Amino acid sequence: MSTENAKVWLITGCSTGFGRALAEAVLQHGDRLIATARKPEQLQDLVDRYSETARAIALDVTSLESIEAALQQAQSAFGQINVLVNNAGYGLIGALEEVSEDQIRRNFETNLFGAINMIRAVLPIMRQQGQGHILNMSAIAGFSNELGFSIYGGAKFALEGVSEALQGEVAPLGIHVTIVEPGPFRTDFIGRSLDRAATPMPEYEPTVGKFLNFLNTIEGKQPGDPVKAANAIIQMVEAENPPLRFVLGKYAYAKFRKKIEALTQELNTWETLGMSTDFE
Repeated sequence: MSTENAKVWLITGCSTGFGRALAEAVLQHGDRLIATARKPEQLQDLVDRYSETARAIALDVTSLESIEAALQQAQSAFGQINVLVNNAGYGLIGALEEVSEDQIRRNFETNLFGAINMIRAVLPIMRQQGQGHILNMSAIAGFSNELGFSIYGGAKFALEGVSEALQGEVAPLGIHVTIVEPGPFRTDFIGRSLDRAATPMPEYEPTVGKFLNFLNTIEGKQPGDPVKAANAIIQMVEAENPPLRFVLGKYAYAKFRKKIEALTQELNTWETLGMSTDFE
């Protein structure tokens, strides 16, 4: 791929997991990359291998000062940002009553407000360019939530709501928005990237405990391949009309369809009473 046609990607949270897989795929594809992490030294091997097309930059998405400094470095390096991937984030499992107030606020600060901060900072750059693509990494829990993910899934639900409106706001400006909704993929999400309620309550063992046991059971055996997902994301970005939602993996597709069916059934069941509330 020629330098003129190469996109410049900025990916948050590149040290491990989806972010790392996507960073490597972008560079292998021939695009240019601003790889960010709280500890950019963890990305040095990427810069060593792709010295002409990769830059590693320190970034904390919860800090506006850090974002501003990172974007200045990104523009100095490559002069533009074509694709923003809001990937930085982590999970939190626990019943709503079990998790602490501090855990709730920190999770929303990273998963929701961190992404919003990045979008607001990058939009002036993309508007000036007259083009761009914003990818917000959600999860199938952001569309069909799981018991125990009330906060994590809630933050992703909110990000999806932001994305739906944002898509219409920026489409006339030549900017695309896509929500990426993966199911369980073989990353370190269940291990390193999953915060947990400090003191589980026995009352929630049949519900939240059951889901936690499921997560522990599939750890290391998740069906999703991060490398295949990364390559699929690149193909999606190159499409002329990319989707608002991009669902990844059979598990996620099954849950997505199951919720649509349940919503349709519920809507039909309560339609007569709900429709009766308008003025005659």
